[in-house]
Amino acid sequence: MKKIKAAIIGTGNIGTDLMFKILRSEFIELVSFVGRREDSPGIQLARKNNVYTATIGIDFFKNHSNCCQLVFDATDAKTACRNYPIFKTLNISVIDLTPAKIGPMCIPSINGGIIKTNDNINMITCGGQASIPLLHLLSKRFKNLEYIEVVSQIASKSAGMATRINIDHYIETTEKAIQQFTKCNNCKVILNLNPAEPCVDMQTTMFIKTKDMDSEGILDELNNKINELKQYIPNYELTLLPVVNDDGIFIITVKVRGVGDYLPEYAGNLDIINCAAIEVVKNLL
Repeated sequence: MKKIKAAIIGTGNIGTDLMFKILRSEFIELVSFVGRREDSPGIQLARKNNVYTATIGIDFFKNHSNCCQLVFDATDAKTACRNYPIFKTLNISVIDLTPAKIGPMCIPSINGGIIKTNDNINMITCGGQASIPLLHLLSKRFKNLEYIEVVSQIASKSAGMATRINIDHYIETTEKAIQQFTKCNNCKVILNLNPAEPCVDMQTTMFIKTKDMDSEGILDELNNKINELKQYIPNYELTLLPVVNDDGIFIITVKVRGVGDYLPEYAGNLDIINCAAIEVVKNLL
């Protein structure tokens, strides 16, 4: 199989975890790992694993415009907005792992094919990738959605500098994605960075309010969707059976554990967005 040549820009937690995942990929060839700091732990790990590195940021691509077909941008939202016009000029497509909202928002199991016709697609956020596939399914079953709330918690140690810089963008982008994929305009997103020791796993709870709740057979549909997601997010799990509380709110909770490529298994937030980014590339094969 001919591999797709790709690079990563951004050598923080997300970029470093993504590097290890791509190195195992059967259809992506990682040609460069690009950052801005020589002392970046990610750069040091890349060199130990014989990955070509550069520490001049976006200038690397200006000097090597033919190095790749595709770049994974794992910087931060503001930097991704500055990077995109340069990548566009260089005819390099972008999978954006920041909540920059430059290109259309992408959930592999819903609209992964958009990568074929867009030079920039946005992978939303870890909370978006965890919740929206199930919310999209539920939105088809529950008519007249009144309100959706999504609460994600991640271990504080799994949140790198870019994630902390991006929190406002994270909330805004995830809310807009929920609105797009469910057609419910009244939604709220909360992200908790939990400093507990031992570190907590990534967990996302969804609250759905509707006047028309048809839940017959919904557990089977949810399990089918979860099994589909597990094909590319192996440790995606339903933690509790869905419940309807006394106020008629439908509640469902999922947990995501990582495979420990970079940070330990509690960092499922890295796994879910990186696995989604790799999965969507399959549409280019």
